Amino acid sequence: MTTFPVADRATAVAARATDLTKVYGHGETQVVALDGVSVDFRQAEFTAIMGPSGSGKSTLMHCVAGLDSFDSGSVRIGDTELGSLKDKQLTRLRRDKIGFIFQAFNLLPTLTGIENITLPMDIAGRKPDKEWLERVITMLGLSGRLSHRPSELSGGQQQRVAVARALASRPEIIFGDEPTGNLDSRSGAEVLGFLRNSVRELGQTVVMVTHDPVAAAYADRVIFLADGRVVDELLRPDADSVLDRMKRFDARGRTS
Repeated sequence: MTTFPVADRATAVAARATDLTKVYGHGETQVVALDGVSVDFRQAEFTAIMGPSGSGKSTLMHCVAGLDSFDSGSVRIGDTELGSLKDKQLTRLRRDKIGFIFQAFNLLPTLTGIENITLPMDIAGRKPDKEWLERVITMLGLSGRLSHRPSELSGGQQQRVAVARALASRPEIIFGDEPTGNLDSRSGAEVLGFLRNSVRELGQTVVMVTHDPVAAAYADRVIFLADGRVVDELLRPDADSVLDRMKRFDARGRTS
């Protein structure tokens, strides 16, 4: 069986934000969403981003993923600087190097599971790596669901299809924005377990925004934001330690 090497966690960086700022509005209505954020997301690592409501966590993910612009600073995916890209180049980078998993499953209702999984590659005119695709499908337990349309799948199964779609093209990094937010606790745990396994077994890089300490405990590390700044980091988290850090933010009055 072919092996898929896992990158050197100590040195390899999948994405990097440096002195990143993002401001919404002007004058009295101005909101500083990101205030000089610098953070690395290392390859073959699962990172969770947490923080109080309005802390900038989703804005950070959207800027690093190339889904939103930023006002100053820099963002790199691998060796590519996003700020230097034109719209078509940015679209191509998102298509070829980035995978996305969102709270809404974003599956096309008229397509089967396998058609939804391979859709981004079909649009790009690329053929999937059959061995890799089979490995992803097997890991996610979708072998018996590939001919089913979304309406014939449970919420957990739909999100597993969305995870497979994100993994299928072997992107450099996967971003998840509250990927288990619409799932019950059991289905959410399954999806998080699959993301965890994609890091351990496939060498994937995953960055996930979440408000749930239990979800964050699946990560290798947790980055905490407050008031648009990175204020803390927790390695090898568990749910209790994450909850304790979040309570400290509550005590400081940083929730909105």
